[in-house]
Amino acid sequence: MTRHRWTGRLLLIAATGGVAALLLLAIVALAGYDAPRALGALAGGAFGSLDAVLSGTLVRATPLVLAGLAVTLAFRAGVLNIGAEGQLLAGAAAATAAGLAVTGPGPLPLVSALTAGIAGGAVVAGVAAWLRARFGVLDVISTLMLNSVAQFVVAWLVRGPLQEPLRIYPQSASLAAAARLPVLVPGSRLHLGWLMAVVLAGVGSWWLARTAAGFRLRATGLNPLAAASAGGVATGRVTAWAFVGSGMLAGLAGAVEVTGVTYALYENLSPGYGFTAIAVALLAGLEPVLVIATGLVFGALEAGASAMQRDAGVPSVLVAVVEALVILLLVLAERGRQAGWWTRRTPEAAG
Repeated sequence: MTRHRWTGRLLLIAATGGVAALLLLAIVALAGYDAPRALGALAGGAFGSLDAVLSGTLVRATPLVLAGLAVTLAFRAGVLNIGAEGQLLAGAAAATAAGLAVTGPGPLPLVSALTAGIAGGAVVAGVAAWLRARFGVLDVISTLMLNSVAQFVVAWLVRGPLQEPLRIYPQSASLAAAARLPVLVPGSRLHLGWLMAVVLAGVGSWWLARTAAGFRLRATGLNPLAAASAGGVATGRVTAWAFVGSGMLAGLAGAVEVTGVTYALYENLSPGYGFTAIAVALLAGLEPVLVIATGLVFGALEAGASAMQRDAGVPSVLVAVVEALVILLLVLAERGRQAGWWTRRTPEAAG
């Protein structure tokens, strides 16, 4: 991506944050709430203090960046992985099981939990990749259905094999301290997962732009027929590995959420991080480094929504409505760009 395109994309990300705030203000006013108070609570919850940024916005942005990287990897390979939510939940469940099973001091419990989370996401994505390769099942269909499967499996686990010892609450037991991510800033909730997400975004950008494997993945996503015939790329293998790699990143997002934030598994662990990650990836132009910026925008909305509900009495679900509208606007803008709606046509071109 050239410097000009990077600048334009960053301006678009900033503008999207402003549009989202204006949309939310309009929806809150139409719903009969105190719009200025709600907007103040939203801004305060996201950026009102250093603790709000560290313990709110950055913590909420962490799974969004990781899941956004998962979607980016798949989409760049031409794989429509809509299953990051299910892969995230699978990663969270596997990380919880491993974190509870492996005990003792040292890093082994945490490493086991993170590794199991990555493997859990990879298994769910691998099922979709196998269905695509073996039976030609559409990515969108298989991954959407597997989201539901993962949700039901988590519901069963927290009421069955992983339920806490007293069998009172539908959740797992809490992870021991050895299975939890260390805190980056003392006195805050910001954990090591944020640094992991930033590093992976940087490595992802370098890998896509500077390695032969990254070139093969980009070529496959742009034109698989040309990549196979002219470039000799094994496109089937590339898309399969992109699918699995995407699941690994989404599974890591779930593992990081369990080991860094909730410390236990329960049904509503994710407020839709896997679905919001689609908007995060699209707004970033499928550029891994820019996923950090877009993750921050949506992380701020998520963090501000909780404060808005707490301080202004406005349901946080309205932020989900705004996020959905933003996704629709992004899709419309991309469709218009591809169709040339925003390009002025000359009389010669029109003729």
